[in-house]
Amino acid sequence: MNPADLGLPVDVPSTALFTDHYELTMLQAALANGTADRRSVFEVFTRRLPEGRRYGVVGGTGRVLDAVENFRFDGAVLEFLRERAVVDMRTLDWLASYRFSGDIWGYPEGEVYFPGSPVLRVEGSFAECVLLETVVLSILNHDSAIAAAASRMASAAGDRPLIEMGARRTHELAAVAASRAAYVGGFTSTSDLAAGFRYGIPTVGTSAHAFTLLHDTERDAFRAQVASLGAGTTLLVDTYDVAEAVRTAVEVAGTELGAVRIDSGDLLLVAHRVRQQLDDLGATATKIVVTSDLDEYAIASLAAAPVDAYGVGTQLVTGSGHPTCSMVYKLVARAASADPKAALVPVAKKSTGGKTSVGGRKWAARRVDAEGVAEAEVLGTGPVPAALADRQLLVQLVKAGEVVAREPLEAARDRHREAREALPLSATQLSRGEAVLPTEYV
Repeated sequence: MNPADLGLPVDVPSTALFTDHYELTMLQAALANGTADRRSVFEVFTRRLPEGRRYGVVGGTGRVLDAVENFRFDGAVLEFLRERAVVDMRTLDWLASYRFSGDIWGYPEGEVYFPGSPVLRVEGSFAECVLLETVVLSILNHDSAIAAAASRMASAAGDRPLIEMGARRTHELAAVAASRAAYVGGFTSTSDLAAGFRYGIPTVGTSAHAFTLLHDTERDAFRAQVASLGAGTTLLVDTYDVAEAVRTAVEVAGTELGAVRIDSGDLLLVAHRVRQQLDDLGATATKIVVTSDLDEYAIASLAAAPVDAYGVGTQLVTGSGHPTCSMVYKLVARAASADPKAALVPVAKKSTGGKTSVGGRKWAARRVDAEGVAEAEVLGTGPVPAALADRQLLVQLVKAGEVVAREPLEAARDRHREAREALPLSATQLSRGEAVLPTEYV
C-alpha cells in the first residue's frame, strides 16, 4: 500500500493557491505584453546561512515535486479568482490548462548547501515558472530549516537515537513535514502517527504523566502499562519522586524493563543517579530516555551522561532558533524574445542592503582535497572545469514536466549522513562561526 495514493488529510487536491496574489498579476501583465512565453531560468538560493550555522541541509525536495505535480487550477479555484477579480478572463483561461512543462534541476534532498548554492533551478516559460515561486519557497524554507536543526542535533547525539516529538508544538500539517525533514536530518523515529503513515517513518510512544495521574498510585499505573505493553515498555519516572519511581518500575516490570524516561530536572545529574540505581537493582540493560525542551546544546552537554536516547520537540520543529533559511527564488536568465531559439541573457538584481544576486544559469560543484574532504563550493555559468566534472551537485528532478527523480526517504537520509561526513570536522562544532566552506565563483 502506498499511503500517498490514499488522499490523506495531509494532502491537498491542488497546490495552486499556495501562492501570492502578485504571482498571478505578474502573469496577467506578461500575457498582455507578450513576455509570458520568454524562456526563463529561476534559481533558489540563500545569500547567507542563519547566524552561527556552518552548513545548510536541503530538505523538502520530494514535497516540492509533489507540489509541482498538484499545481492545477480546477473549477472551484478559478471561480474564486474570478469572483475576487484577481485576474482577467484571458488569464483565467490560460490558468485553466496550466501544467508545468519545463525542467527542474536541484541539489538532491539531504545534500548540504552554502551561501549562493543554486539549491533549485526551474526552467521554462516565465509564465509557468513564476507561478511556482511561493509554494517552492514555502516548502524548502521550512523543511530545510528543520533538517538543518535535526542534523546539528544528530551530530551532537552521536550514535544515540533521536525521537522527533514536536507535533504539539506546531501546526498539525507542519508537524508532518517537520517529522519528515527531521528524519532526513538524522532522527530515527517520530511520535506523529500521520508522519509514520504518510512517509513510513518508524513511530514510538508509551505514556504521559496523565496516565500516571489517572491511577490511584504510581505502582498501579506501571502495572497497567506493563500488563498492556509488556516489560519492554518505557516507564515515565518523574511524576513524583524519581528514585521511588525507578524502584517501583523495576519491582513491577523486573530487570527486563525496556527503558525509563526522564522529563524534568537536572537531566545530567538525574541520569547518573538513575543509571546507578538501575544497575544496583540488576536492571543493567534498562535504557534511559531523556526529554524536556532539548536542543543541540543540551544534547551535547549530556554526551558524558548515561543517556541512551533523546526525545526532542519544540526546538526541533522551530528550527532551533532559525525557523527559516531565508531562501529566495530569483530570475537569473531569460531569453531576449519569445522565440524558442533566442539566447538566454543573464539578469540580476542590483540594490543596496546586501540583496544583490548573481546572474546567469549556474552549475555547482564541490571541490575536495587529497583526502576527499570538501574544501569549497564552486559555482559558475560557463563550461565546467574538467577537474570538477564528476563533482557536480545538481541533478535533474523534472524533465519536460515529468518527475524523473523521485526516491525513497531513506535515500535522502543516507545522502545527508554521507554529505555531512565529507565536510571538514569543524562543520559539526556548535560554537558560532561562518560557513565551513567558502563559495567561489568561476
